Amino acid sequence: MSAVSAVSPARKAAFDVLLAVERGKAHADDLLRSKAIDALSPPDRHLATTLVLGVLRWQIRLDEQLKLLIKKPGAKFDPEVSIALRLGAFQLQFLDRVPAHAAIDESVQLTKQSGHRFASGLVNAVLRKLAVPGPIADFPEESAAEVALAQAHPAWLVERWTLFYGLEAARTICRHGQLQPPRIVRFSHAAFEAELIEAGIGLEPGAILTAARTVVSGDVTATAAYREGRVRVQDEGSQLIAEIAACATEDSSRKIETILDACAAPGGKTLILAERDPEARILACESTPQRLVELSKRLAAYAGRVECRLADATALKEESAFDLVLADVPCSGTGTLGRNPEIRHRLRQEDLSRHADRQCAILSAAFRSIRPGGRVVYSTCSLEPEENEQVVAAVLAEDQTARQASLSSHIEALAKTGILTSPAADRLRACLTPEGALRLLPGALPTDGFYVALIEKIA
Repeated sequence: MSAVSAVSPARKAAFDVLLAVERGKAHADDLLRSKAIDALSPPDRHLATTLVLGVLRWQIRLDEQLKLLIKKPGAKFDPEVSIALRLGAFQLQFLDRVPAHAAIDESVQLTKQSGHRFASGLVNAVLRKLAVPGPIADFPEESAAEVALAQAHPAWLVERWTLFYGLEAARTICRHGQLQPPRIVRFSHAAFEAELIEAGIGLEPGAILTAARTVVSGDVTATAAYREGRVRVQDEGSQLIAEIAACATEDSSRKIETILDACAAPGGKTLILAERDPEARILACESTPQRLVELSKRLAAYAGRVECRLADATALKEESAFDLVLADVPCSGTGTLGRNPEIRHRLRQEDLSRHADRQCAILSAAFRSIRPGGRVVYSTCSLEPEENEQVVAAVLAEDQTARQASLSSHIEALAKTGILTSPAADRLRACLTPEGALRLLPGALPTDGFYVALIEKIA
C-alpha cells in the first residue's frame, strides 16, 4: 500500500481544513461546508467534522500535553507537523472507537505526505508515548487559570469571565465551549415538521421557543426540506433575538410598518421578522457582495417586501425612516466557542476595543435611522462587556433622545402569545441585567451566549 493511500479520506480532509485554518486562509465553519467535505461519504464527513472541531476545541490542552513528551523544551514545528501531532493526540485522548495504531500511523503518513518526512519519526515516537496510559492527562487542582488549561480556553478569557460572572459561571462557560452544540431547527410552516419526521429525523421540543425543535437523530441537512428552505438550522438564542425584535408589547404605541435589519446575513433573523410582521416592509443590509447574493437567495420568497441591499451598516443614509432596527452586530463571538472553537486561538484582548469601535458606529447609525418613538434591538454573540453594555452606554451618552428600556415586557408578551415554552419565561427573567438587557451565558440555557438590549428614541 502506498503512503498516499494509507491515509483515510476523512483524516486527509481534516488535516487540510486545520492547515487552512492555522494559516488564516478561511474559517473552519466555511471549510466544513465546502465541496471537498460534501464529496466525502457520510461516515467520512462525520469523522472529518469531529476531528476538525475536536482538535480546535482541545488544541491548547493537546499542545500542553505534547510539550511534556518532546525532549527539546520550547521546540517549534512547522504547522503541518503540529497539526499531525494534534490530530493523533486528539484521537488517542478522545475517540474510543479509533484504534491507536490507526491514529498514530496515519498521523505519521500525513507528516510524510506534507513534505516533512524528517519529522515523521518524532511524530511516531511522541504519539506512541501518549498512547501509553499514565498521568500525562492529569492536571493540578483547578483555579481560574487552570480551568482555562483543563477546559482548553485561553487563560485571559477565563480570568475575565471569572471576574465578571464568578468562578462557577466561568466553569460552566468553559464546559459548554467543549461540547458540540445541539442542532436546532425551525420550520417556515408547522406542517413541515411531519415531513422531517417522515424522512427519519428525530425531533424533540425546543427549550425556549415553541417554534424550535432539537434534532436528536438523523441528518437534517440531507433532507429535501432543508435543501429547499422549508426548514432551517438556527440556535434558539439566535431565534429569540428576532422574536424579541418582532414582538409587540402592550405598551407599544406604533404599528411596525418599516424594519431595518442592519447586519442581515445569513438571514435567519430577517426571515423571522418577515414571518412575524407580515405587513412590514424590510430593508436587509449586508456589506459583503458574496454574502449579499446568499442573503438574497434565502429571502427570495419575500422579495416583494424585503429589499436586500449592499450597504455598510456604519454609513446608513436613511434617517428617521424606520419603526424598528435590528442591529445584530459583528463581534468577537466568544459566546459561540462550542460552535466556532477556532475563535479562541485567533482572538486577542486588544481586538475587543476594535470590535467595540465598529459596534458603536453601527449602533449610532441604527439609532439615527429610527423615527421618534421607534426602537433599536442591539445584539451580539459576545460575552465581553466592551462589546455589550459599554457600547450601549456610549451610544446613550451621545444622544439625550436615546433611552434603554427593559426587555421584561417583551418576555411577558412572548410568554402570553405562546412563543415561549412554559418554563422559558422564568429562566429568561433571571437572565435580565440591572439595566433590563438580556444576557444569555452559555450553559445557563441550552443556547450559545448572547446579549440583547433595547434602545428607544423618545418621541
